[in-house]
Amino acid sequence: MIDLEAHDPDTDAVVAALRRAGCVFAEEEAALLRQAASSPGELSALVARRADGIPLEHLVGWADFRGVRVALDPGVFVPRQRTAFLIDEALERTAARPGDRRTVVDMCCGSGALGLAATTALRAGGVDVELVAADIDGAAVACARRNLEPLGGQVFQGDLFSALPGELIGRVDLLLANTPYVPTAMIAQMPPEARDHEPRTALDGGADGLDVLRRVAAAAARWLSIGGWVLVEIATGQIDTATAIVAAAGLRPAIAESSDYGATVVCGTRPAG
Repeated sequence: MIDLEAHDPDTDAVVAALRRAGCVFAEEEAALLRQAASSPGELSALVARRADGIPLEHLVGWADFRGVRVALDPGVFVPRQRTAFLIDEALERTAARPGDRRTVVDMCCGSGALGLAATTALRAGGVDVELVAADIDGAAVACARRNLEPLGGQVFQGDLFSALPGELIGRVDLLLANTPYVPTAMIAQMPPEARDHEPRTALDGGADGLDVLRRVAAAAARWLSIGGWVLVEIATGQIDTATAIVAAAGLRPAIAESSDYGATVVCGTRPAG
């Protein structure tokens, strides 16, 4: 337990403790932990757990993703802020207008953050959305249901497309797949808060990081509507291989990059015929 009473009068004790633990945004984190704590003792315990490397989002129970609050449970993948770029690209590529209808699938959904953000944005623009999500991890499915069922979304547990209702075949307009893309050998070099507190299945992408992308791309054309898009976040060094994977699956590939987000997305659309 960290003693928050014994501190330099010129230095906030919570901020100081977080700085000592290596938290870059100590002031912002301190404010969130104060809001989450119901007593000084609970605040002290939360600071101690954060100093031990527990993700902030797991401690406060939520994450802000593209302006939407996403409920988070311990052990569930924390949505990265860079992944908001994938949603920006999806919204631009679907070119939906008020009165249109779109079927959105959040694959490897984790907390359901991508489906939640995309559906919220589309509905704000007057678009009717059918939302479905899937993940292999039971904890993620339970968390995603908390986030997506209030929107009328359905969340299924299973391995990629095997979890989805067959009635979606040929009807998916946006397939958002935040697949794991860290090469197995690089997992050990990840920050401890991700490596030790997020599920391995959400991080480990196999030898080159693209094993799950291969499986998603191979089946995507069957599930996409004509003109529908699949979008998957990747690393910059994976662009050539990812583009080839998407093209080999019969989709027309495209790469989107953002220096502001520090993000790269491989996209594929099902062409007519």
